[in-house]
Amino acid sequence: MNKLIITSLFAITSAFAVNAQAPAQTPGLENPNQADIQFVEETHDFGSIPQSIPASYTFVFKNTGKEPLIVTNAAAGCGCTTPDWSKEPIKPGQKGWVKATFNAGAAGPFNKGVTVLSNAKRSTVTLYIKGDVKAPEPVAAPVENATPAGNAPSPQK
Repeated sequence: MNKLIITSLFAITSAFAVNAQAPAQTPGLENPNQADIQFVEETHDFGSIPQSIPASYTFVFKNTGKEPLIVTNAAAGCGCTTPDWSKEPIKPGQKGWVKATFNAGAAGPFNKGVTVLSNAKRSTVTLYIKGDVKAPEPVAAPVENATPAGNAPSPQK
C-alpha cells in the first residue's frame, strides 16, 4: 500500500514538474490582426543644447497592424523628462506620436529613456533622447566708472 501511495505521489509530482516547463502561452494563438507599432526612429540625438532651455522631440510611429493601436502610457525614467503622446486610438495605417521634453537644467551629457506601453504586438518600446547640455559662456561684467589711463581725475582736496 505504501508503495502505491509513493508511486502515485511521484507520478503526480512529475506531471506538475513537466507541465511547469511548458510555455505560458500556446504557440499559434496570437492574434494575426493585432495592432503593431513601428517608430520612424527610436533614438534622437539633440547634439549640443543650451542649458536652462527645455528641448523637445516628437517621435512618430505608424500602426502597421490591422486593429486600432492604443498607447496606454509613456513614462520617463527620471523627473527631468516629461512625455506626452497620442491619446486617441490610432487606426491601421495611421500615424501617432510620442513627445519627450527634456529639462536641460544641468550641464553635461545625458541619455534618457521614455518607455511606451500599448496594445501592440511589441507592447513595450523604450525611446531614447540624448545629447550634451552646454553651460552658457561666462561673460565679463562691464566695469563701471572706468576711465582710460592718463585721464584719471585728480583727487579733490
